[in-house]
Amino acid sequence: MDTRIEQAALGYLARGWSVVPLRPRDKRPILRWQDFQHRHPDPDEVRGWYRHWPEANVGVVTGAISGLVVVDVDPRHGGEDSLAELVHTYGPLPQTAEAVTGGGGRHLYFAHAGRPVHNRAGVAPGIDLRGDGGYIVAPPSRHPAGGWYAWVPGSAPEAVALAPLPRWLPAREAGRGGRLGHPVSYWRDLAREGVAEGARNSTLASFAGHLLWHGVDPDVALELLLCWNRVRCRPPLADEEVIGVLESITRLHRNGGDAR
Repeated sequence: MDTRIEQAALGYLARGWSVVPLRPRDKRPILRWQDFQHRHPDPDEVRGWYRHWPEANVGVVTGAISGLVVVDVDPRHGGEDSLAELVHTYGPLPQTAEAVTGGGGRHLYFAHAGRPVHNRAGVAPGIDLRGDGGYIVAPPSRHPAGGWYAWVPGSAPEAVALAPLPRWLPAREAGRGGRLGHPVSYWRDLAREGVAEGARNSTLASFAGHLLWHGVDPDVALELLLCWNRVRCRPPLADEEVIGVLESITRLHRNGGDAR
């Protein structure tokens, strides 16, 4: 039996990171992961998970509980171009732990700033911030598309210290006059074309944040997102997942950490 993911989960736990089991070849938690925003599992608990679900992926809870903030770069939505523009504007990113996602993206791991860093979708097109209230899929999990999450050679957390999160990243207000905000054409295309499996949750989060920031009532936003999901997502998510995404983004929006 392949125990690499279990051993990785135990290794992350030993580093002080809070971990959760995810569905095999999926990004969704198997159990109620929010509990682990406030406590770390113990090693026996982690071993028990992988006895019950030996094929499970591993997630790392971001934010203060793990001392982590992760920048999620998705090139399918322009993330590499956005990152290049951010670097041109603010200067190069420091060397830090980095992983490839198995779906063509990458995760940059930074040390938590010691103050609230909200989970935020759409810091710039194709770039999300996973901080307090979020989690990421960690190596060596398997991506829904079939690839594997893996540390970039020489950039695993045991090989390189986590760099401090650049101060300008959580301070950015995407879409409020900044040139990196999504143009109207992006939202029109998204509404017409929808998204495929692997991008549904993150896209729903961005869409929810866009609607809320523009003053759409959460109840109205829910009906719009449920309809869009049923017609445009391939395949549609369960209604309960759409409701959960909107509730999460609504909380972030009310706390000033709105997602776009």
